[in-house]
Amino acid sequence: MIQTNVNGMVAGQTITLAEVSVVKKDRSLNVTISGVWHISSSKPSWINYAPNGKEIDSVCIKVSSLEAWDSSLLLFLIEIKAWSKTHNLVCNLAELPARMQALLDNLEHVYDTKASNHHEDSFIHSVGLSTLQAWLNFEGILSFVGEAYLGMLRLPSRLNKFRWKDWMFQLQECGLMSLPIVSLISFLVGLTLAYQAAVELRQFGADIYIADIVGLSVVREMGPMMAAIILAGRTGASFAATIGNMRANEEIDALEVLGISAVDFLVIPRLLALGLMMPLLTLYANCVGILGGMVVAGSVLQIPPSAYWIETQSSIDLTDLCTGLIKATTFGILIGLSGCMRGLQSERSAEGVGKATTSAVVTAILLIIVADSIFAVLFHALGI
Repeated sequence: MIQTNVNGMVAGQTITLAEVSVVKKDRSLNVTISGVWHISSSKPSWINYAPNGKEIDSVCIKVSSLEAWDSSLLLFLIEIKAWSKTHNLVCNLAELPARMQALLDNLEHVYDTKASNHHEDSFIHSVGLSTLQAWLNFEGILSFVGEAYLGMLRLPSRLNKFRWKDWMFQLQECGLMSLPIVSLISFLVGLTLAYQAAVELRQFGADIYIADIVGLSVVREMGPMMAAIILAGRTGASFAATIGNMRANEEIDALEVLGISAVDFLVIPRLLALGLMMPLLTLYANCVGILGGMVVAGSVLQIPPSAYWIETQSSIDLTDLCTGLIKATTFGILIGLSGCMRGLQSERSAEGVGKATTSAVVTAILLIIVADSIFAVLFHALGI
């Protein structure tokens, strides 16, 4: 028999705070707990007197003359259960009070949460969770798109409640404030396309056709695409950060309590602003991109600007321009939807806002690439 006492002093008298009695009978270990257990006092440690696990088959725990106890006793019981599990022993808790068993189960589940999740983290389990998460995300996207569509349908009848000042501010943020970065990127893209084309065209003496290559590439593809990617990283991220921060500060909850739709109040003005400014920015990006190609043609191939401009006009028609503007409008709507949706789905924390911002940019760029591929197939099928 092994007996352990942890004592304390109260008014000069010694009282028993915690007592553990361990008796080995045959191949069973009987553990009796008694006394007063308090979290602020010292308690016995099971590892100090645990026997060799090979000498026993089971551990039976019971209480006797237990005056008071708190979580310190539960932690001690968890030590015994963990030791029993390590040595493949049966831990019998049937003689403990029902209340103590319930609290012990709850506390043990907290400690075992991470381990149980890791145990179930198999390949099939991970694939299933990923599939379920993808389906839930798809449902969330459809729900948000439907709400935005209904908000657009309600707009003509609610023009007196439309936030015109907010819309004008978003027009400025999406359009005017984006001009410097759009100018730089578009000019460099036109410059790069012209340099790459000049290397090949020089071999055939077809220098003048550099205007055709740069003009068509910029107007049909690179202008809308580069403007969209720039706004996805700039404006889409801004939408997600702003709305996500409002969600973290419970401002969106306050709007819903007041009966104001967050989609009508926050999303619709941003969608309209981005949908309007994207075609205009694309036209500007087209001009700057063509200017970049003209600089290379004049400096490398010695083509006069007038000849370059005439050849560009002959190669680009209204159909090419309209295809680029259709793409730009679609890209703008996709960027606005991605930014606002991720902002509304943001977690209520600073980390959640950061994740929502990142997710908005990734989602917008992914949707832009997918939409551009669909447009390419569609325009090819229509012969445009």
